[in-house]
Amino acid sequence: MNESLQQERNDSASETSHAAEAHFVRFINVQKSYDGVELVVKGFDLDIHKGEFVTLLGPSGSGKTTCLMMMAGFETPTHGQILLKGEPINDLPPHKRGIGMVFQNYALFPHMSVAENLAFPLEVRRLSKAEIKRKVARALAMVRLENFGDRRPAQLSGGQQQRVALARALVFEPELVLMDEPLGALDKNLREEMQYEIKRIHAELGVSMIYVTHDQTEALTMSDRIAVFNDGVVQQLAAPETLYEAPENAFVANFIGENNRLYGEVTEMIGDKCQVRLDSGETVLAKPVAAGGIGARTTLSLRPERVDIAASGAEASFDNRFRAEVREVIYLGDHLRTRVSVCGTDEFILKTPNAKHYASLRPGQSVDIGWSSSDCRALDA
Repeated sequence: MNESLQQERNDSASETSHAAEAHFVRFINVQKSYDGVELVVKGFDLDIHKGEFVTLLGPSGSGKTTCLMMMAGFETPTHGQILLKGEPINDLPPHKRGIGMVFQNYALFPHMSVAENLAFPLEVRRLSKAEIKRKVARALAMVRLENFGDRRPAQLSGGQQQRVALARALVFEPELVLMDEPLGALDKNLREEMQYEIKRIHAELGVSMIYVTHDQTEALTMSDRIAVFNDGVVQQLAAPETLYEAPENAFVANFIGENNRLYGEVTEMIGDKCQVRLDSGETVLAKPVAAGGIGARTTLSLRPERVDIAASGAEASFDNRFRAEVREVIYLGDHLRTRVSVCGTDEFILKTPNAKHYASLRPGQSVDIGWSSSDCRALDA
């Protein structure tokens, strides 16, 4: 009987542990208004698993940074609840949340050495000198700055300063790290280098990370999941490949990656396809994702790399095939970016691998282009 009772307790403890990991961070119907009238964040719901890397992505003013500041404790929700490990933290001050934070401007103490900057959060927590020395050395090794402990921030490059800021956020071994546009001040090469560095550290430590950016490349490169924000509302929450390949609405399709847009009206539903009459008069077959019914206005979304050039006069092998006129050809090494006039627009883009030997394309040339209906998504108007 006692063994049975103990097993039930063990099972219950295990379920509680799994639930805590599955809902490590929770935003439940969170709203935020600064003036009491206009909502900056509107009914935000999000569950983040332990060890997950989640990016809040969106244009300026979309509400993503406000959500991060509420998680950090620098802002208070107007409505709703934020939970960390199952415990509500709305009224908990920032220093008691045990969360690491990395800012765009580094926020390093200029009068302290790198090692002293890293030691500061440990001294606040009253660790022993030996423990502080060990943790600082470990953090410096983690960001590959073992020999930079005696330098001042002003003696470091921008990339090195950002590594120090990251090390300081991780030195006290938090379970959650928040990053607010941390790479925004770096040049392109350094930014790309730091993307992979942060991804490597995340994989090594298994720490949960919430990352805010308006840069879609950063989000696609680093994230397990991405929440796309617009006007205080999450438009879609999904893995990077899902957001790119299967956007649920026109905003996400346009914000993530390059995208051809065609506008028209649904005229017929044919099994798992819909027929759309474009404003320019052509008829296109597409996949109905958020198109509404017959007679509804719709935006067709089509990635440039999903369009191909067909041999002139060859038997049609696409659901959709049209005659186009080449307007511009740009050589980009591994692929060609070709702008054509078709279906009532002069801004239709094709991306074709250079291996296909389309280098002979010239402005003014007529070509047949085509695409599959499964790659053409009929979205909201």
